[in-house]
Amino acid sequence: MDKTDVALRQREIYKVTLAGSVVNIVLTLCKFAAGILGRSAAMVADAVHSLSDLATDVIVLVFVRISGKPEDKGHDYGHGKYETFATLLIGVALLVVGIGILWSGGERIYAFFRGETLDQPGWIALAAALVSIVSKEVLFQYTRRIGRKYDSPSVIANAWHHRSDAFSSIGTAAGIGGAILLGEDWRVLDPLAAVIVSFFIIHVAVKQLGPCLDELLERSLPDDVEQRITDLVLSVDGVSQPHHLRTRRVGNRYAIDLHIRMDGDMPLREAHERATRIEQKLRDEYGNGTYINVHVEPVK
Repeated sequence: MDKTDVALRQREIYKVTLAGSVVNIVLTLCKFAAGILGRSAAMVADAVHSLSDLATDVIVLVFVRISGKPEDKGHDYGHGKYETFATLLIGVALLVVGIGILWSGGERIYAFFRGETLDQPGWIALAAALVSIVSKEVLFQYTRRIGRKYDSPSVIANAWHHRSDAFSSIGTAAGIGGAILLGEDWRVLDPLAAVIVSFFIIHVAVKQLGPCLDELLERSLPDDVEQRITDLVLSVDGVSQPHHLRTRRVGNRYAIDLHIRMDGDMPLREAHERATRIEQKLRDEYGNGTYINVHVEPVK
């Protein structure tokens, strides 16, 4: 990835993240106001979720700038894992929010079955939930498209954070609507909806944390990717027995290290040209930013 591509990637990531930040600021303020004025615990919890979205936007803005820095003396493989670390923080934030909503909703359900009368949510809380559903789904689609286009795990994670907020608002809207329309005996629907949605949030968090932890723990690339690498290497004439293949992901890039064998009587210049051809094939397949180390072993 050349400097122009890196600059474009960073600019688009900043753009989509800033757009999400603006939406999250407005939604957070509106949800807190609607939750307090509408006496809806579910809406207040939803507001906290939006606040966590805003916090993760800040994380993405900070870490993407760092991860875009080129290799230096202390970072031979660049700074790509800073972005992975940002993804880890987003996943943890999602997990904490999901558990928090689950705990809060469970407490209110327990209070209801103990005979306590729960407050009836107001229409303003329902209106805020509906606005949140629409705005966060639009934001999810936009953010995920940019994340996939520029292969940014932290932006994709942030997109799913937007989607989880939309899920939260769907459950909140259902709970608030049921509590308003069905009467006092059904006010438990407000915290019950929050509990149900919390499981969706926790699921999304675990789904984001899995690949992130794999990368930080230096997990190899999938078998199909490694097989494709082997096929590309063997497509170069005079190259045989690729072995000691080691692969991993570094941010949005791949790192590939392998040994190959060539005829020991082959001129050094020709062997070098073939090794260079292998590197180019791999970069054509996986991007110019791919880290490649090819070790040539002469054989008789």
